[in-house]
Amino acid sequence: MRRAKISIIGGGNVGASCALWAASKELGDIIVLDIPEAQGMVKGKMLDLAECGPVERFDANVLGTANYADTAGSDVVIVSAGIPRKPGMSRDDLIATNVKIVKSVAEQVAAHSPEAVMIVVSNPLDAMVYTAWKASGFETNHIVGQAGCLDVARFRTFLAMELGVSVEDIQALLLGGHGDDMVPLPRYTSVHGIPVSQLLSADKIDACVQRAKAGGGEIVKLMGTSAYYAPASGTIMMAEAIIKDKKRILPCAAYCEREYGVGGYFVGVPCVLGSGGVEKVIEVDLNADERTLMDESISHVKDLVKTVRETFPELA
Repeated sequence: MRRAKISIIGGGNVGASCALWAASKELGDIIVLDIPEAQGMVKGKMLDLAECGPVERFDANVLGTANYADTAGSDVVIVSAGIPRKPGMSRDDLIATNVKIVKSVAEQVAAHSPEAVMIVVSNPLDAMVYTAWKASGFETNHIVGQAGCLDVARFRTFLAMELGVSVEDIQALLLGGHGDDMVPLPRYTSVHGIPVSQLLSADKIDACVQRAKAGGGEIVKLMGTSAYYAPASGTIMMAEAIIKDKKRILPCAAYCEREYGVGGYFVGVPCVLGSGGVEKVIEVDLNADERTLMDESISHVKDLVKTVRETFPELA
């Protein structure tokens, strides 16, 4: 059976961490691409990773490159290219620079791997998924953004810390835009089936929600750049679901038309991920307060996309 081919565009911290998680899970052959000026760095990183195989007992062909021809025929392409956040910057501050980068990447991906499912990680996430879609011309089910998997992982982590229980026993759901615009759904959050509201006060749950919302900024302040281990972990969970056709329900930035009344934008929602990419968007019932928060989040996503369209008319 042919092994899956995974290409990762951007060999920085997120891209290299994606390669590490993918190799450790033996998801397939891994190509990590960066700009020509950084090809020595990316080739060195991937050679270093390949040399872990005998010790960590994974079998994967790993290659660093600056040539898109090496990515041809990929099943999954992960886009992590772009500049990371620095202290004092919001995700939105990255928009002008990263739209140019993601646009160029998406055009190359479409030329070399037209059947791939593209997972976008670059920030501001909601605008970058839109950019990749427009620039690639891919069907909407073959474009998806990694945001919810990371946000939910952070929320589950903070709940586990508060409760003193295993993160494995916590199930949670968040909707909407990435970061500050996420919509918390404590009603859909449980600990081994027990509603979290029976175990924590509303104030403590809200504190965990707020920390999850600001989770990226907390890390930027601590180490001076964006997170990478957890974003990469969430991304590879999505890639695994697609490559193995697992039909997992994961929170992702997916294209919604009628769903949630979005009207044709990529927003964070629970989706079924399988070999067809985003195979279904799942709608959950929202109460009035949750609906208000979701509408506000969608509005901000629309504002980001409007900025992209106004700045880059070719993406309108």
